[in-house]
Amino acid sequence: MADDPIQVAVVGTGFGQKVHIPGLQAHHRTQVVAVYHRDLATAKQVAAAHGIPQAYDSVEAIAALPQVQAVTIATPPALHYPMAKTLLSGNKHVLLEKPTALSATEAEAIAQLARDRNRIVTMDFEFRFVPQWQRLGELLAENYVGNLRFVNLTWTVPGRADPNRPWNWYAQKSQGGGALGAFASHSFDYITWLFGPVKRLSARLSTTIPQRPDPTTGQLKPVDSDDTCSLILDLANGATCQVAISSVTYAGRGHWLEVYGDRGTLVLGSDNLKDYVHGFKLWGSQGGNPLQELSIPDRLQFPTTYPDGRIAPFVRVVDHWVNNIDQGQATAPSIVEGVVSQRLMDLAHQANDSDRWIECP
Repeated sequence: MADDPIQVAVVGTGFGQKVHIPGLQAHHRTQVVAVYHRDLATAKQVAAAHGIPQAYDSVEAIAALPQVQAVTIATPPALHYPMAKTLLSGNKHVLLEKPTALSATEAEAIAQLARDRNRIVTMDFEFRFVPQWQRLGELLAENYVGNLRFVNLTWTVPGRADPNRPWNWYAQKSQGGGALGAFASHSFDYITWLFGPVKRLSARLSTTIPQRPDPTTGQLKPVDSDDTCSLILDLANGATCQVAISSVTYAGRGHWLEVYGDRGTLVLGSDNLKDYVHGFKLWGSQGGNPLQELSIPDRLQFPTTYPDGRIAPFVRVVDHWVNNIDQGQATAPSIVEGVVSQRLMDLAHQANDSDRWIECP
């Protein structure tokens, strides 16, 4: 029945505990009945702290639970493919964190298994669910800016600016670490959503902090994941999109998207460096007039906001996931969009490694 509660398990307890568990517990249709962490004692602590009845240290055990219909995955990227494969093979619907996987090959394998098992895989591309971003999408669809001329995206934050921040999976390219995976995975999704497909791209990925201290020994260990990305995307519609992303910028500017067309301009941005959802505002101008802040219609506003800005859009992602499960059909942002984002990430690595433009098939 479409109104019956959906019993959900949460795999991963970092972002899972901060955002997934509270978001799922806030949604009227989802009940969190199990949680996974690789250490059983930790899993039990998290379960007790959030009133979750069951705790496990095995994803196979979660996949075997008959009452669990759906599972969210909030683990480091290297675990996404093997975990999604296990859960989909157990006939669970999946809500997957970004980046999708370690490669487009892995992402496509998840998509194929979802089709084979007739399961819904939804991606947590939460910017699609933030009111100011939704209004930007509406105005672009209404031809507010006219024919697109240029898109400029800057996303500069200080999260990893301190070289003493400890070494972990994020420092390792082989584990899916780096700014491209953390930030550009979102950007590739919303660029495609708002402006259409990418025709070709060039990329320069940099590691400006080449060593970080091991959290247990304090010894410096090498970092090979990128902390700064410079990308140029030629869009299929003929416009150019310039992207500058860095996670090592003290007093960075935040997250800004400027859209220039032959009729007008739209600027979306937030200078909030503590919370990447709270603080967005939207400005517009037509006919060369000064930019003015645009109001966001009540119909797009969050009904409830939370101290952690990420929870409100995540609740909307959960709602989208639940509706897709009810209807038996995946709609964007699904694993299809996850494959597109992952493919563009792979091509950005290729462009950087080969020092040339790469065509996007």
